[in-house]
Amino acid sequence: MRNELIEKAVNLGQELGYVFLTTADDMYPHLTVATKIGISPKGQLSVAGWFCPGTVMNLKNKAGIGVIVWDKERDVGYQLLGKREDLREIAILDGYDRKLEKEEPSPQAERELVINVEKVLEFKKAPHSDLEEH
Repeated sequence: MRNELIEKAVNLGQELGYVFLTTADDMYPHLTVATKIGISPKGQLSVAGWFCPGTVMNLKNKAGIGVIVWDKERDVGYQLLGKREDLREIAILDGYDRKLEKEEPSPQAERELVINVEKVLEFKKAPHSDLEEH
């Protein structure tokens, strides 16, 4: 059932054209938006289309991540919780700025994140459970 829910979440994310990524450092949560979601060749969740260095720093120190796919108009969504399996640079922004080259991690790189999903939760404004979907 979990794989079916992951597929539904991926299909919804592709329809919407965006998903939210949540990470945390030792003190604060961090939220960013990604524009691509899919299933990797090994059947894991794949997310790309984001350039936020804060997410990268958090993922280097802690593997936990949440991916939220939510259609606010229909109030239907999923929260996919898991751990980073892989994080790689896949593209450099057009208009590359050499002054930013020395920053680590580079804010100019698009990354792909591969996630091992451990839990799938419902996500919506209406009252709902935060227990795993079955």
